[in-house]
Amino acid sequence: MPNIPASSRPDGDPRYTLASLLAPPQLVRLAAIGAVVGAVAASFAWTGGFFSPDRLDQTRMIDAFEAANGPHPGFRRNHAKGVCLEGYFDSNGAGARLSKAEVFQPGRVPVFGRFALAGGLPMIPDGPTIVRSMALNFSLPDGEAWRTGMNDIPVFPLRTPQAFYDQLVAAKPDPKTGRPDPQLLAAFQAAYPETVRATAVIRAHGFSSGFANATYNGLDAFLFTSAAGTTTPVRWSMEPVDAFAPAAAAPTADRNYLFDALIARVHDAPAKWHLILTVGQPGDPTDDATQPWPPERERIDAGVLSVTRIVAEGDGNCRDINFDPLVLPDGIAPSDDPLLSARSAAYSTSFTRREGETKIPSAIQTARRP
Repeated sequence: MPNIPASSRPDGDPRYTLASLLAPPQLVRLAAIGAVVGAVAASFAWTGGFFSPDRLDQTRMIDAFEAANGPHPGFRRNHAKGVCLEGYFDSNGAGARLSKAEVFQPGRVPVFGRFALAGGLPMIPDGPTIVRSMALNFSLPDGEAWRTGMNDIPVFPLRTPQAFYDQLVAAKPDPKTGRPDPQLLAAFQAAYPETVRATAVIRAHGFSSGFANATYNGLDAFLFTSAAGTTTPVRWSMEPVDAFAPAAAAPTADRNYLFDALIARVHDAPAKWHLILTVGQPGDPTDDATQPWPPERERIDAGVLSVTRIVAEGDGNCRDINFDPLVLPDGIAPSDDPLLSARSAAYSTSFTRREGETKIPSAIQTARRP
């Protein structure tokens, strides 16, 4: 969007702060809370979609996101700044108890995917509180694929596509001030109390110091069906082998410091994550990603993801892949979460638009390769 003052730190940009998501009239006071969503406000364009009472659809959602971020032809409308990953997943067979999907049988399958920052600005400087994502494609031996997009936050701050759209409109900065209208944000907060609760969970969770030591959560619930025909609600996460360290202030001299650290880390040795399946119980919400499941739920370690190579986005690799969350193998099915259909529709619209546009190089170019 033109005439919005640029910030030296992305968590200072009103489009990417907690204050912009939930600010009451005392905007200045809430700004001191600090930026948590670092694109939670923008990051959730992947909720775009449809099925709302006023006929909200994916075109309208992506149009709104483009209006908020300005034109960036050839890039994703969300998670625009990113880099491709290559690696493999070693299943230990434990997940086969829940799902007949081939990915959970013992053995190794190739994986490719993408690390990215949330938001629609492809050249934004890295920052400690910008939401990070991991998108994966598991290429299964039976010809199926499993695609999943995960974020390093514990819950989603918005329950429905309509809630996201209303938040996007309320948080849009005024071109004259570079700030959202506090009254609109206060009205949004009053209308969606579940977002207030979810944002408190996100704020308490905190962020890690980098990509390689972050936990990435699928956020939505899915239904796993076993070979015996038993169906179980499941949420999944990728939990790092690298030890957690809290985020620190961004260096002023390196606009890409998170990506540079990831490239160096994988250059030294594969970065690894455990795929953790959290087993839902009756009464656990499957249609509300703003609510965490109880911490005592059973957790199954289904195997280890190894990221062995980081490469710049380019022709034929992850840049040209739509990480649609409804690309699922037999044995995994969508739940009744309304965000899943919405994400799928919005991803398709974003993909179609950028495929017809001229591509320019990504901000991240990987000179060091394993």
